[in-house]
Amino acid sequence: MGSLAGVPIRSKTAFACAAGSLALLVLVWLLALHVGAFERADQAIFKGFVDLHDHGRIQTLAGHIARLCSPSPWIYFAALPVLVALARRRPRLAAAVAAILIGANVTTQLLKPLLAEPRAHWLLSGEQVVSPASWPSGHATAAMSLALTSVLAAPPRVRPLVAALGAAFAVAVSYSFLTLGWHYPSDVFGGFLVAATWTLLAVGALRATDPRARRRAVAETGEHVPVGEALAPPLAALAAAIVLACLAFVLQPHGVLDYVRGHKTFVVGAAAIGALGLTLATGVMMAVRR
Repeated sequence: MGSLAGVPIRSKTAFACAAGSLALLVLVWLLALHVGAFERADQAIFKGFVDLHDHGRIQTLAGHIARLCSPSPWIYFAALPVLVALARRRPRLAAAVAAILIGANVTTQLLKPLLAEPRAHWLLSGEQVVSPASWPSGHATAAMSLALTSVLAAPPRVRPLVAALGAAFAVAVSYSFLTLGWHYPSDVFGGFLVAATWTLLAVGALRATDPRARRRAVAETGEHVPVGEALAPPLAALAAAIVLACLAFVLQPHGVLDYVRGHKTFVVGAAAIGALGLTLATGVMMAVRR
């Protein structure tokens, strides 16, 4: 293998994954806004989240968490991965992180009015009036772009933990604003995929344009994290989610069972959002393990 033989392969893989993420983004838009069965499923999942409004403590907590990705606090959080990359003496990585954070969120704000569609507003309730220009979600894009860029900026040894925490953060923010009735679940999928597409494009560009990528990978072999260690934190996050669900059932078995029976589609949708968030963060972490 030549000295740069591994670099084009990695960049091509990243670009291929970015294309796949973009294709999924288009598919979500088509299904959720133009196919009746999926529109109804979207509404049913949405109603399952909004019905949690009956629990006052959940609503209060959701409001605090959802606002973590409002513009004012988010801009300060977004500076952290850029600063971490600069502290690691990775100026190109810092520039890529900034490009992802800006590009993903600007893309979402441009897509909203371009793809605006009338939706079932009789279902929408909460603190914010939701306009037809709600897809994809700006809060979901902000949360996931922050999570993925944090993974990129972190040193190799702590990336698995950052991926698990980042996924938990993005999913928690999304669950929160869904509970408040700010967005449909399909808006969350859209926001997550916009962030993922930008991240994968940036990873591909970094790999393709850095002639020192292979040499750096060899130099950092000591920081290389084995697959088992890399997957441990994300799997622990998944286990924690399952434990929390079991604990809720143990504490209120009848209430949980009644809610699940009345909101079966919600359970599937909530699990899908959590799975996508964890998969994206873990996938990016595995792609840049060294």
